[in-house]
Amino acid sequence: MAADAALSFLFSFLAFLFAISVHESAHALVADRCGDPTARLAGRITLNPLRHMELFGTFLMPLMMAISGLPSIGWAKPTPVVVDNLRRPRRDDILVSAAGPASNLLTALLCLLVLLVIRLTSAEGSRAVEQLASAGRITVEGSPVVPLAMLFHRLLLLSVVLGIFNLLPVPPLDGSHILQNLLPGRARLLYRSTARFGFLILLLVFLYTPLDRWMFDPPMRLFNSLLRL
Repeated sequence: MAADAALSFLFSFLAFLFAISVHESAHALVADRCGDPTARLAGRITLNPLRHMELFGTFLMPLMMAISGLPSIGWAKPTPVVVDNLRRPRRDDILVSAAGPASNLLTALLCLLVLLVIRLTSAEGSRAVEQLASAGRITVEGSPVVPLAMLFHRLLLLSVVLGIFNLLPVPPLDGSHILQNLLPGRARLLYRSTARFGFLILLLVFLYTPLDRWMFDPPMRLFNSLLRL
């Protein structure tokens, strides 16, 4: 049981590293295309996770949550963006902010395709994907496609969570930048003033409301149902 838990954490952590690298690289790439080279010059347009890691958010927090038996959460080092360098600051800030979640949702779709290929090309892979989509666990053994299916399924789910979570319009998440730039002047200033309460708002919402189930369960059920077709 301990070995299974360790393997599950390892696969989750590897998937997490890739998902945050995709997310931050997308921010950096779109910012560069929109006129701000800050992130590119800092070496952030890369899938190398070492460029995006920070000690507490990327390592210590997920490890402490896993040891405590809680769902692992974490974050990457924020991608530096100088909004004043963007050619059209309000529009381009929306594009830069949306690029991260969009890249994660695209990753989820690519993982879905890979899992469907695994299911269609291998008997062991078919059973593994079916078990993952139905119960989130695998009892199939003895084939190299089994751990591969586990890794891609974990990456799919984490990419969905990361993409949707970051669209929440709560500072400092990407959705807050999108909403902020859509608001008229005075409303935008008022909204910015709530930024210092962003973490507290997120904590209260996820502790005392079922928002996480409303947000994450339907898309996860959709992806898993597609894997079972």
